[in-house]
Amino acid sequence: MSDELIVNLCPTGMVPTRASSPHVPLTADEVAADVRRCADAGASIVHVHPRDSDGRPTQDPAIAAEFIRAVRASVPEIVVCITTSGRVSPELAGRAVVLELDGDAKPEMASLTLGSLNFPKEASISAPATIQGLARAMEERGIVPELEVFDFGMLDYAHYLQDRGLLSAPVYVNLLLGSLGTLAATPLNLALLVERLPTGATWAAAGIGQYQFDVNRLAIAMGGGVRVGLEDNLWFDEGRTDPASNPRLVERLVKISRAMGREPATPAQVRARLGIPPRSAGSA
Repeated sequence: MSDELIVNLCPTGMVPTRASSPHVPLTADEVAADVRRCADAGASIVHVHPRDSDGRPTQDPAIAAEFIRAVRASVPEIVVCITTSGRVSPELAGRAVVLELDGDAKPEMASLTLGSLNFPKEASISAPATIQGLARAMEERGIVPELEVFDFGMLDYAHYLQDRGLLSAPVYVNLLLGSLGTLAATPLNLALLVERLPTGATWAAAGIGQYQFDVNRLAIAMGGGVRVGLEDNLWFDEGRTDPASNPRLVERLVKISRAMGREPATPAQVRARLGIPPRSAGSA
């Protein structure tokens, strides 16, 4: 349980395009502007998926650095998490290269999906050696893993990594429910996942597509954090008639959270909880 609500913003992801949503930010400047509005509304972490000049997902470290620097120029205080997704390339080398960024482009967190899974139209492959290699690289670089859990076995794997010294406390976990082929978005499933978290873990929950708002509300009521944004859901309403924007999604959840007596966590509070050093005054 936590008094403060950690809002983890996933503004872009790898799938949405301008054709699928008029509000999806694709360039570094567009993402940075959206992050600024969402930070003003209460977001404290941003989960960055770089896109190339054609709007396609990329693991190019130079482009990743451009996105991170743009976000930090716009919102110096926010906690930056970079993706190491296996949907572009499953190989360790291609996924780990963004962990080698340094200086003002170094991410403070990085996603770590704890197993292979099927999305509705494609697979995301994460071999055991790749997961362990990414975990080891994050540990060596002082980057906090953003553990991505889509099923019970992935959560078991978090305990496996912890037992073998590849995952240090404090632990941050995203519980993602409702994607076709993975764990269904039900209150029972969320409760069982939370019950099996590593001791002392900080957690957030996300619902994919039509389940986003339901799962986010459950997480707020349960004392957890939320992951929210156009990466997971493009619509503001259940009938899919009102295109969502990232700021509107964040604002709605913060309003609900405040009505329940929970203020949004500041980036400084998130850093303190996850052992991330504070950003120096004036850093970009």
